[in-house]
Amino acid sequence: MNFNIVEWIQRLMTQFGAGWVMWGLIALSVISVAVMLERGWFYFTLRDDLPKLAADFRALLRKDDLAGARKRLEASPSAEATVVLAGLNEADNGAKSADEAMLGALALQRMKLERRLAFLGTLGNNAPFIGLFGTVIGVVEAFEGLAAQDAAAAQAQSGSMASEQVMGAIAEALVATAVGLMVAIPAVVMFNYFMRHSKAILANTEALTRILMAYLVADPPAKSADGEE
Repeated sequence: MNFNIVEWIQRLMTQFGAGWVMWGLIALSVISVAVMLERGWFYFTLRDDLPKLAADFRALLRKDDLAGARKRLEASPSAEATVVLAGLNEADNGAKSADEAMLGALALQRMKLERRLAFLGTLGNNAPFIGLFGTVIGVVEAFEGLAAQDAAAAQAQSGSMASEQVMGAIAEALVATAVGLMVAIPAVVMFNYFMRHSKAILANTEALTRILMAYLVADPPAKSADGEE
């Protein structure tokens, strides 16, 4: 038995066609839009005036008003406040415990901030290749259709007419590549935007945690006064 793997793959490709690739891209596009909307709403709910939060938090710590500082952080919807609040709740156990608590809370917030972003990044990188795969299938179908013409009909056609048919079939096949790019470009743009926003939140969190750590590692004024006496 002479098994030709090339012919078998060709028959398999032309049997199913490129339609399923197009439907797959459309499904991925719908999922991509859903992820973008969900992530956009998630980041919107975390918005807060960070400079004012930092200023209020610093002022309350300077007054040794830990209860007020805790209430101020609890009133903020931001991820930065959530992380610092975890450290403030461990402040009674010392600066080291507070720092460890904030590191753990920061890791959890990072996971929440970057959730589902890997899907957008993967889709942005691979959607053009999926579209190209559909184009290849379409081109194979186009040339197989031309090859299936009987010799008499092929001879009756002019060369320009045959060329027009080939170019028309290839143009239809290229639609898959175009759709792949249409799916990939928004996914890449939003992935980069969300990642940049996530990094900004993490940087703001680091700045806010330093305010708490500066307070915890400093000698309390009362303790310094007792030492001088």
